[in-house]
Amino acid sequence: MRFTDQLWQQIKPIYEAILAHGFVRDLGAGTLPATHFQYYIQQDALYLTDFSRALAQLAVKADTPADILLLTQFAENAIRVERVLHETYFSLYAIQPDTRKKPACFAYTQFLLATASVQSLAVGAAAVLPCFWIYREVGKHIYAHAARQNPYQAWIDTYAGEAFDEVVTQMLDLTDRLASEASPAEREKMAEAFQTSSRLEWLFWNDAYTLNQWPV
Repeated sequence: MRFTDQLWQQIKPIYEAILAHGFVRDLGAGTLPATHFQYYIQQDALYLTDFSRALAQLAVKADTPADILLLTQFAENAIRVERVLHETYFSLYAIQPDTRKKPACFAYTQFLLATASVQSLAVGAAAVLPCFWIYREVGKHIYAHAARQNPYQAWIDTYAGEAFDEVVTQMLDLTDRLASEASPAEREKMAEAFQTSSRLEWLFWNDAYTLNQWPV
């Protein structure tokens, strides 16, 4: 069993909770209120900017030109997706940009940036992996079960497509290779980081579903 397969087994209850979450369920059914989707896209745009920064930090830590190039491309792609959100989805779904991170987005991005900064490349890779992997699986799940004439079909198609699937496969291969070179203690840290990010993925969906705001 690959190391990433072990990671997935570890977070299977979290992933199942994500699939059962009202946001994901209603998004697939096409019944998610527009205000909730707008909140989500606003926060996702803010998230992707810091996600790109975390990937760029990992690229600096990479030892080989191939890994530097791969992680740099991932960082660039995150910014490209963020621009697509602004240029396409913001207009398509009548969304106004937001400049303030809500609680889950703030917690998630700070965790990724801190992990990429102070932990090893292997641990950092495990921390960013859920954003790749869980989104692919959720995207495929929603695509397979989405209602016809779904108002959010443009978003669904992005994460269920072949291009994104290939990117996720590359990230999985990188994480497995780094794990094979890591010590048992480092692999334990990788598993912990992967689990934390997976939990934060659930919180990100949940914030959008509840329209969560800072209490004060």
